[in-house]
Amino acid sequence: MFDTLTGRLSTIIDKLKGSATLSEANIKDALREVRIALLEADVALPVVKDFIASVQDRAIGQEVLRSLNAGQMVVKIVHDALVDLLGQEVVTIDLKASPPVVMLMVGLQGSGKTSMTAKVAYYLTQKQKQRVLMASLDVYRPAAREQLETLGQQCHVDTLPIIKEETPLAITKRALKVARQEAYDVLFLDTAGRLHIDEELMKEVVAVRDLAQPTETILVADAMTGQDAVTIAKEFNEKVGITAIALSRIDGDARGGAALSLRAVTGKPLKFLGVGEKPNQLELFHPDRIATRILGMGDVVSLVERAMESVDEEEAKKLALKMQKGSFDFNMMESQLLQMTKMGGISSLMGMIPGINKFQGKLAEAGINDSFVRRQLAMIRSMTLKERQDAALIKGSRKRRIASGSGTSVQDVNKLLKQFRDMSDMMKQMKKLGKRGLARQGYPGLRPH
Repeated sequence: MFDTLTGRLSTIIDKLKGSATLSEANIKDALREVRIALLEADVALPVVKDFIASVQDRAIGQEVLRSLNAGQMVVKIVHDALVDLLGQEVVTIDLKASPPVVMLMVGLQGSGKTSMTAKVAYYLTQKQKQRVLMASLDVYRPAAREQLETLGQQCHVDTLPIIKEETPLAITKRALKVARQEAYDVLFLDTAGRLHIDEELMKEVVAVRDLAQPTETILVADAMTGQDAVTIAKEFNEKVGITAIALSRIDGDARGGAALSLRAVTGKPLKFLGVGEKPNQLELFHPDRIATRILGMGDVVSLVERAMESVDEEEAKKLALKMQKGSFDFNMMESQLLQMTKMGGISSLMGMIPGINKFQGKLAEAGINDSFVRRQLAMIRSMTLKERQDAALIKGSRKRRIASGSGTSVQDVNKLLKQFRDMSDMMKQMKKLGKRGLARQGYPGLRPH
C-alpha cells in the first residue's frame, strides 16, 4: 500500500533536502506537487485541501525558513501532518463492557468482511487471550455461514452451530444466549452484505444492532475500491453508526487513498489492516508508523514485531549456529526463504525497510518479487538431497533437470547458483570477521552498490 504515493513524495522531499535554502515560493511549489500526488493516490479532495493548508501554515514560518536543516524540517512537518490526518495514536478494540462483548461486523458483500471477522477474532484469542465465539448472520449468500465455520476451524475459534431456515435476528438471539451461557468473553456477529447500499440492508443491520447492543460496530472496507470505500463508510456511519474501520486487501492497493481519507471523512478511527489472506496477516493501525512508511522512511518496529511473531526461534538458532561456522547449503537457503514467506513475503516487507523505496524501480526491473521467491523455492525443491548439500554437483544435465522439474529455465538456475555463491561467500567472511569484526564491517553484499 502507498507505493505510488511514497515514490512521488520521496522525489519531492529529496528536492527540498537538496536545496541550500528554502523560500516561501519553493515550499509552495513543492506542496503543489504533493497535492497532485495525493489526488493521484485517490485521496478525497476535501482531505487534500485541509492537509495542504495544514502543512503550508506550519512550513511557511520563520522557524523553517531560517533553519539550517530546512529540508529535514519540512519532512518532519509533513510527517506530523500525516499523523494528525491518520489519528494521533493507536486505538485498540474496545473490550470495556460486561462479557460477552459484542462486535458487530458490517460492510458490503465482497469487502472481505467474513475473513476480517476471523482475523480479528484470531487476534483477540492470540494477543488478548479472549474466549471468542463467531456467528454468521448471512443467510443470503450461498455457503456464507459455512465459510465462517471453516475459517473458525482454521483459526481455532468457536463458531455458532448452523441451524437452517433461521433469520438474522433469530441467529443473533441464539448467539447472545449461547455466548452468555457458555461464558464467552467476546461475540462476533458477521452481518450479511449487499453488492450496494440499499434500504433493506440498512434496516436489517439496524435491527441487529438494536437487538445486540454492540460495544463495537466495525465497518470492513476494501482498500482497493478507493473513493468508493470512503463513500460507503460515510453512508454506514450516518445510517448505522460505526465505531471503527478495518481495511481489507491493503496488500493489493498501491495508492492508499482510502486509508488517508477514511478517518478525516468519518471521524472514526482505523483499527485494523488486513495485509494478506492468512488468519495472522492482520496489523493494528499505527498512525505514526504508517506516516513513516508513506514518506519512505520504513517501519523497523513493525518489521521486528513481525519477525518475532513469524520466525521459529529454534530454527533461527540452528541457522545462526551454522552461519557462525561459515557453512551454507541449499537447505539453509530454503529455510531463509520460507521464513521470509512467513513474514508476509517480499512485497509486504518492502515498505518497512528504510530507504528501500529508492531501489524499488531496480528491484522491479530485476524481477525481485514474491513470484521470484516462489521460483527459487521450486528450483531448490527440484534438487536431490546431495545437490542441496553440495552445489558444486549442479552442472550441465543436472541444471536442465532442475529447470524442467521447477518450470523454470537453465538461466534461472544459473542465477540461483550465483546468488547462492554470493551468500556462501558472505557466510565465510562472517566466520573470519567474528562478532566484533562483523559489527564494525557490517554485512557485505547486503549494502546497495
